[in-house]
Amino acid sequence: MQLAPKTQLTPEPAPTCEKIILDVGGMKCAGCVSAVERQLTQYPGVKNAWVNLATELAVIEIETGEVDPEALAQRLTSAGFPSQPRQAREKVAGEATLQNPEERKRREMRSSFQQLSIAGVLLLLSVIGHFGSMGGEILPILNNIWFHCGLATVAILIPGSPILVDGWRGWQRNAPNMNTLVGLGTLTAYTASLIALLFPQMGWECFFDEPVMMLGFILLGRTLEQQARGQASAAFRELLTLQPQVARLIPNPDPEKLGLGSNIVEIPAEKVRVGEWLQVLPGDKIPVDGEVRFGQTTVNESMLTGEAVAVIKQPGDVVAAGTLNESGAIAIVATRTGEDTTLAQIVTLVETAQTRKAPVQKLADTIAGYFTYGVLTASMLTFVFWFFFGTHIWSDITISSGMEMMNHSPGGMNRVYGHSPLMTSLKLAIAVMVVACPCALGLATPTAILVGTAIGAERGLLIKGGDVLERVHQLDIVVFDKTGTLTTGHPTLTDCLTIAELPDDKPYSLLQLAAAVESGTYHPLAKAIQQAAQEQNLSIPDAVDFHTEAGLGVSAIVEGLPVLLGNCTFLTNHGISVSDAAQQMTHQLAEDGKTVVGIAVGGNLAGLIGVQDTLRPDAKATVHKLAEMGLRVMLLTGDRLEAAQAIAKQLGLDSADTIAGVIPSKKAAIIQKLQGKSASKVAMVGDGINDAPALSQADVGIAVHSGTDVAMETAEIVLMRDRLSDVVASIELSRATFNKIRQNLFWAFAYNTIGIPLAAGVLLPDFGFVLSPSGAAALMAFSSVSVVTNSLLLRKIADRL
Repeated sequence: MQLAPKTQLTPEPAPTCEKIILDVGGMKCAGCVSAVERQLTQYPGVKNAWVNLATELAVIEIETGEVDPEALAQRLTSAGFPSQPRQAREKVAGEATLQNPEERKRREMRSSFQQLSIAGVLLLLSVIGHFGSMGGEILPILNNIWFHCGLATVAILIPGSPILVDGWRGWQRNAPNMNTLVGLGTLTAYTASLIALLFPQMGWECFFDEPVMMLGFILLGRTLEQQARGQASAAFRELLTLQPQVARLIPNPDPEKLGLGSNIVEIPAEKVRVGEWLQVLPGDKIPVDGEVRFGQTTVNESMLTGEAVAVIKQPGDVVAAGTLNESGAIAIVATRTGEDTTLAQIVTLVETAQTRKAPVQKLADTIAGYFTYGVLTASMLTFVFWFFFGTHIWSDITISSGMEMMNHSPGGMNRVYGHSPLMTSLKLAIAVMVVACPCALGLATPTAILVGTAIGAERGLLIKGGDVLERVHQLDIVVFDKTGTLTTGHPTLTDCLTIAELPDDKPYSLLQLAAAVESGTYHPLAKAIQQAAQEQNLSIPDAVDFHTEAGLGVSAIVEGLPVLLGNCTFLTNHGISVSDAAQQMTHQLAEDGKTVVGIAVGGNLAGLIGVQDTLRPDAKATVHKLAEMGLRVMLLTGDRLEAAQAIAKQLGLDSADTIAGVIPSKKAAIIQKLQGKSASKVAMVGDGINDAPALSQADVGIAVHSGTDVAMETAEIVLMRDRLSDVVASIELSRATFNKIRQNLFWAFAYNTIGIPLAAGVLLPDFGFVLSPSGAAALMAFSSVSVVTNSLLLRKIADRL
């Protein structure tokens, strides 16, 4: 006999911490991310901080009421990273408090295009002049060294000035970034060339083309990177646009004389309060979570579930904010508004998830924090080696600059300058500074998470961050709850067997008494018993003094009689004896795959009730697919072993993979025990109510088709669609996303591992090959673009899932 009442959890104590979101500007690379996180974590009252370079936001965990978001934002702004609290977007006194982040990004993109256009023209003129004969044939001035000096000067003062200014500011706040490296390399090349031009007797060569090319390639790479990042965040921006802006308020609703279309007031959706009535016309987005009170319609819920088929909604049905009313006019009463709506919670969850880093990123973050200092050190060592040793050991080496043969003398004669040890060493040092950019490291993880979580949200798969992705990738075991997870959660009563006669003075049947007791609890089995009583048009007697023991049973006083419903353990604990005949009947029902509930009246076992729940249509295919993916699939239930094994047999599971008779409070201990075996990584799949402790204990908690706050907070993956196959889809998407993270990190490290030695001249003595400063800039720009583009390829992979 088994009853596992899934009662609502008791309210938890008020949290001692809360989260705030800041929009953060001015971040250029992983070094900037490290600097921002350091600024945040050092602020009093801040417990943790997660910063995302790709989305330019920070999620900060603070002690409740201890931190002023405005003051925290001001601290970052003062440190050179313009910031604002996410909620501070409304206009105050007719003026915007700070620029909208989306508008800021659009302006930055326009500015990037303008700078790139200018740099492109300068780069074209410089390249033409780089090949002397071509420049002379087109326009003689293009072959003049002073003209190229002017090109380099304009490049530094106009498109290059933001880079130089930001690099200097980074240096001032003891947080040098990629702009510091690029700016230092550019100015060094320009200054050396200017000295060579003004003092030709020194015998140095000019290479004014290098700063122009460096800035051109850098700006090209950044523009392409911004475009790619914009594509990466497109899905999330679409999610934001789903939030309705306007609601039609019915000021004085009359349920009996409700006239849709009369006396309607349009108000901002965020101003709606719980309990207010709203009109929703065909074609409108539903503004808040609510309950239909009048009318009938079909609602497209694809933005929540990914299902394109519209759902019929009638009075009593619930609707969610952001879903689309397709066919009929309805009136709803608001049940959740503003930040409490399901859509708002999803947006917050996805946005927060995009800042949670995979543990594999910790190495990259640690390196990025000291990366710029390391690069500067490597650049200095490169200069020292070549200036004092390299150019003397290999005295015949040369580095082509393309500018030695420029018209440098007043008489117009071309002069050829030798390659001085200083110039050779300086070029190599500049190339090292420019090629080693921490940008790719900073974008490797957040861009992949950004794309992966946004794709998941589109498909109703809410994955809570990079750390979850890594744990999913390491999973060994997937444990399923039975009722409401593997089964439909809509059981029906199949048997009602009488064992002992009821008292003569109580004219109620066994089913009536059971329905009365179950009226005090909420569980699929309770619903099945009550539904059966309603179908037979039975009156339900009044019951009082309800008491529930989770996973065991429930008791109440019905018409003065103590009535208990529960499993064998529950009844035995309350002094109810179960005869051998009753045990045999229970065993037979359980072997048929039925859940058995014993009912005791007045201290004696009065009968048995059999309830059967059907498997979800996709349950067997889901279990089979998970097994093909190399995962061990297990069944964990509070039901009797016979009933559990009947379900397991239908799923093709071994008896060794079936754990039965476990009450909800003990499920977490079972998960912990499984984790202890060979350090296995375990996922728990449940409905997010009584499974919350097990979901929390598991390495990855997956809540199926549950919009409850408990599931949102406890599970690492929330599946919004009523499809068990989404467990497979979420694991495959997580694996694909984590593979992209690993690929990105590999390429980010590979670029620097290969690029720095090449730029330092490791192949110069034997092969005569070296990266010029402009070539280093091109390679650095390409590294960032390739990492973001690789993340975008995740969408093609996801389409095949």
